[in-house]
Amino acid sequence: MTDTTTTFPEGFLWGGATAANQLEGAYDEDGKGLSIQDVMPKGIMAPPVEGPTPDNLKQVGIDFYHRYAEDIALFAEMGFTVFRFSIAWSRIFPNGDEETPNEEGLAFYDRVLDELEKHGIEPLVTISHYETPLHLARTYNGWASRELIGFYERFARTLFERYGSRVKYWLTFNEINSVLHAPFMSGAIATPPEQLSKQDLYQAIHHELVASALVTKMAHEMVPGAQVGCMILAMPTYPLTPDPEDVLAAKEAEHANYAFGDIHCRGEYPGYLLRTLREAGVELDITDEDHEILRNTVDFVSFSYYSSLCETADPAKRTEGGGNIFGGVQNPVLKASEWGWTIDPVGLRIVLNDYWERWQKPLFIVENGLGAVDELVEVDGIETVVDDYRIDYLNDHLVQVREAIADGVDLLGYTSWGCIDLVSASTAELKKRYGFIYVDRDNDGNGTLERYRKKSFDWYRDVIASNGANLA
Repeated sequence: MTDTTTTFPEGFLWGGATAANQLEGAYDEDGKGLSIQDVMPKGIMAPPVEGPTPDNLKQVGIDFYHRYAEDIALFAEMGFTVFRFSIAWSRIFPNGDEETPNEEGLAFYDRVLDELEKHGIEPLVTISHYETPLHLARTYNGWASRELIGFYERFARTLFERYGSRVKYWLTFNEINSVLHAPFMSGAIATPPEQLSKQDLYQAIHHELVASALVTKMAHEMVPGAQVGCMILAMPTYPLTPDPEDVLAAKEAEHANYAFGDIHCRGEYPGYLLRTLREAGVELDITDEDHEILRNTVDFVSFSYYSSLCETADPAKRTEGGGNIFGGVQNPVLKASEWGWTIDPVGLRIVLNDYWERWQKPLFIVENGLGAVDELVEVDGIETVVDDYRIDYLNDHLVQVREAIADGVDLLGYTSWGCIDLVSASTAELKKRYGFIYVDRDNDGNGTLERYRKKSFDWYRDVIASNGANLA
């Protein structure tokens, strides 16, 4: 069933999303310290190295640190009303545990906010987006240590004091549930995954959840009108067959992700998670103060959506899929991207309805997009990328977003991931492109860093201008 009469609501926020470590570059400029990304030159699939290496494309990224004004002007040309970006923790506190912040780092984000304000673009700020200071990983074992709560609180307090009057929308942690599958990138936990106990992993998760709730409380106290959201990696999981055992396996996979939203939205641990911890022999150190802090629930739920998965209880039927960070089983009836991510527009409608019915909190799609190999060509004397495949992908997903709105879902906005080409988080390469804007840099670090508008640039500009009315 399709409802073509429903439109996107007035004031719907349209824009794009990025992360500091994937586009800024300037990894050692103006007092910035090293982050965990500086020892991840090959992305999440390879173990971290000892220190920065020349093959780490993130050291330069796409040089947003020096070209932010040019890039924001291009976003404005598309009609963005919101831009999601993150503030690099190690640019503000180089080691993460200092008493005082780095003024040069703070001043950079002042300049970014100046440009956004000049163009009338609302900032959506992620406080921690896979870029924990390396010192906190090496010295404290990241979020496995309770001490990180205090360091994160100081970081967030500094941001609220400096930018609180300029930023309304805040996200505490990017894809917080990804720590289950990428403990170093997501949680800065230096213990090798094969040696990491469930006890230490879930204690680290608890520390992050407490920190998120504490900072939510702080934002409400310090920033009048602040809207604070959690951010979840959405990966809807379908049973591979109608076998009830497969249905249960899918439900259990969903529970692993629901838990993070349930705690953020309801302020307490759900019963199914308590059972999981009991059966794993995990006894968390949860203080009375922790329980009190967790009651500070979020104002909205944001999430990334790229693909869906299947699950089965039959080991013989398991063929691992490539979707984002999670494993699961590839869906036999759906096509996949060049990187093996299942393409499932209807899954986005399912997630929107599922999350809305479960939490009754406004939702925000803060990542969605297609990573693909783009070719720069000349059309009518202009260099561009004819990325009809990206237009088709985004159109089909946004049609399903419109359907979810017709279903009654309260949705704040949509920020397409990697609105300008940037370094991939999963593979740390540049050939996996998401943007409406092509950046001339390749996997070997060669290129002019010049920007070129893709065909999808004009398409997205028209979508925004019509508030989604032109979607096919």
